[in-house]
Amino acid sequence: MENHMKKTDTADHIFGQEVRDPFRWLENELDEDTIAWSHTQKEKSSHYFSESETEEEDRKRLTEMWDYPKYFVPVKVKDTLYYQKNDGLQNQASLYMKRGAVNKVILDPNSLSEDGTVALIQTAVSKQGRYLAYSTSEHGSDWQQIRVKDLESGHDLPDKIDHVKFTNIAWTPDEKGFYYSRFDLDEQEGLGNDKYVNKLYYHSLHTFQTEDQLIYEHPENDELLLSPFVTEDGQYLCLHISEGTASANRFYFRRIGAPTQSFLRLFDQQDAEYSFAGNIGSTFFFKTDLNSPKGKIVSINLDDSGEPLIKEIAPENDSVITDAKFANGMFVVTYLKNARHEIHIIRADGQYLHEVTLPQTGSLTGVTCSADDPYVYFGIASFLNPGIIYQYNLDNEGIEEFARSTLSFNTDEYETNQVFYKSKDGTTISMFVTHKKDIVLSGENSVILTGYGGFNISLTPSFNPAVLRWLEKGGVYAVANLRGGGELGEEWHRAGMLQNKQNVFDDFISASEWLIDEGYTNSKKLSIMGGSNGGLLVAASMTQRPDLFGAVICRVPVIDMLRYHKFTIGSYWIPEYGHPENKDHFSFLYRYSPLHNIKQGQLYPSLLVATAESDDRVVPAHAKKFVATLSDQADPSSTLVLRLESKAGHGLGKPTSKVIDEWVDFYTFLDKELE
Repeated sequence: MENHMKKTDTADHIFGQEVRDPFRWLENELDEDTIAWSHTQKEKSSHYFSESETEEEDRKRLTEMWDYPKYFVPVKVKDTLYYQKNDGLQNQASLYMKRGAVNKVILDPNSLSEDGTVALIQTAVSKQGRYLAYSTSEHGSDWQQIRVKDLESGHDLPDKIDHVKFTNIAWTPDEKGFYYSRFDLDEQEGLGNDKYVNKLYYHSLHTFQTEDQLIYEHPENDELLLSPFVTEDGQYLCLHISEGTASANRFYFRRIGAPTQSFLRLFDQQDAEYSFAGNIGSTFFFKTDLNSPKGKIVSINLDDSGEPLIKEIAPENDSVITDAKFANGMFVVTYLKNARHEIHIIRADGQYLHEVTLPQTGSLTGVTCSADDPYVYFGIASFLNPGIIYQYNLDNEGIEEFARSTLSFNTDEYETNQVFYKSKDGTTISMFVTHKKDIVLSGENSVILTGYGGFNISLTPSFNPAVLRWLEKGGVYAVANLRGGGELGEEWHRAGMLQNKQNVFDDFISASEWLIDEGYTNSKKLSIMGGSNGGLLVAASMTQRPDLFGAVICRVPVIDMLRYHKFTIGSYWIPEYGHPENKDHFSFLYRYSPLHNIKQGQLYPSLLVATAESDDRVVPAHAKKFVATLSDQADPSSTLVLRLESKAGHGLGKPTSKVIDEWVDFYTFLDKELE
C-alpha cells in the first residue's frame, strides 16, 4: 500500500447492484488526503520522467519542429481581414488585422501573463469594425472573461464580463452592445457549484455587468445552452438552443427592432439539427439532418401565411454536409466524403453550380465568408502539411494563397494511406496510417493508434508537429474513424452512442488487430492514445483487452461512468452517454465503465494517465480514482504513471511551452515502455 493511500467502505446500491467506491475521497480536491496523495503521485512521475535517455534530444527536435509560422483562417469585416498567427514558438497566437497594405497586431495574449497561460479564446468584431469583443481563459479553464477593445484608439474599455463559457458574442448592428449567454451562480455556493443555468443577456458598452439586461431564460430546463447570433442583415436576433452536447437543437428568433417581442419558436421539438446557414429577408436557410442523416439544406419563409413550410434546397446525397454558409447569393457547402473535405457551390434557389477544385487534398481548417462579399477564405491541412490559407473568388472561381505555413522538416520521405478494415460486427471502418515510405512490414514497428468515437466529432487528417517527431523516430501514426463520430453522418454517430457505445470500443480494438495482422506492429509495440472521450476510449479498450497493447496514454479521461454527470458540466453529456440513474442506461454504462471493470491481479499494459489541476470540464478526479484503483487492484508489476499538470485545464488554450513539455514526457514514456 503506497503512502497517503486510504480505502473507505463507501458504496452505492444502484438497481440492486452494490457499487463500491473506496477512493471517492479523491473527488474532493481540498481534502488533505487528496492533496497528500496527489503530491506523492507528482513525486513519482517526476522521478519516472527524470530517468530518460531520450528527453534532451526529443525536446530539441520538438522545439525545432514547432518553430514555424501558424496561420488561422481570416474573418472579413467590411474591408478589413482579422486573423490569428503564431510566429512559431509563441505560447499563444496573436490577433492581426489586415487592411490594404497595413498589417498589424491588435491583440497579443502573450502580454497577458508571464507564462503564457492566459489564452485568447474568442473574438468578435462589431459590424462597422469599431470594436473588438474578445474572451480569455486562464490556466485552461472553460470559464472565460469578455473584454472590449476600441480598435480606433487601441485601448480596452472598462467593460468586463465574467461567468461566461460556451457562448457566442453577437454584436447589435448599431455597435452599442452585444448579446451573450452566461451562467447565474448562487453567490453563496460560488463557481464550484455544479447547478447553474444558462441565460441570455444584453451588454451595453460602457456599463457594468450588473446592469446587463436579461433577454431570455428557459427555467423549465436547466440543461439548455443558449447560443445567440445576429443575422448579417442586422434584422434578427437568433438563438441556437441545445440540450447539453446533443446534436439536435431548437431555433428561436425575434426582430432586432422589437425588444419587447417574445422569441418565436421556429423549431422547438429538438427532433433534428437545425444550423442556421443564412437568410434573404424573411427566408431563412438551414443545414439540417431532419429525415436526412447525412444532411441537407432547406429554406423556410417566415412570412408565409399559416404554418411556414420547409422547402428542400440541396437534397441529401452520399457525402455528409458538415457546414453551409451564405455568400454572394450562393451557398458555400462543405462536404465530408470518406473523411476528406470537399467544397461545393449551390445557388440560393437550389441550382447546383460546381465543386471548388481544391489545390491539395486534406482537411479544411475553417471556412469564412460574408453574405454580400464574393470572397471565401479557407485553410487546408493534412498529417504531413501544416496548412495553407486560400482566398477563393466566387465571381471568377479564382484561388490565391493568403498565407502558407512552411516547415524546415522534409515530409517527402513520409506518406499517409487511407485503409479500410472490418470491425467485430462486420462494419467497414476507415483509418489513416502515416509512416516512412520505405516502411518494412515486419511486425516490429512502434505504433501510436488514436481515435475519438463520440459527440458527432469527425477525425479528419490534421497536422500536429509532435507527430513528425514520432515519424522521424521510425514510428507509425494511425487514426481510426470510429462509430460515434460524424464521418458518415448522424446514423454513424448514433451507432456509437448510448446503448451502442460498445461498438466504438470494438471498432478501436479491431483497428489494433488489423495493424498487427497486416504486419505493421505487434502487441508489445502497439500503443494507444486518446483524450477526453478518447481517454474513455483507450481506458475501456485497455480494461477489455489488456493483452493487446504495449502502452496506453490516457489524457484528461472520462473514467467513472456512474458519477460523471455529477461534476461541473458532466450532465451536458447525458444525451451522448446516458443517465446512470436510468435503469436501462445504468446497465450498459456499468458494463463498460473503466473504473468498474478493473480486474483484481490483472497485468495491464504500461499506462500513463495525464490530467490537469485546473480541468473544469473533465475533472481530474476521474484520472485520480482510476490510478488509485489500478494501484490497489492490478498486478503490482503493472507500470502506472499519473502526470498531474499545474496551471492547465482540459487543453483549451494550452501554451506552446506546456504542449512541448507534454509530448516530451509522452515520448519518454513510449521509449521506455514499448519493447
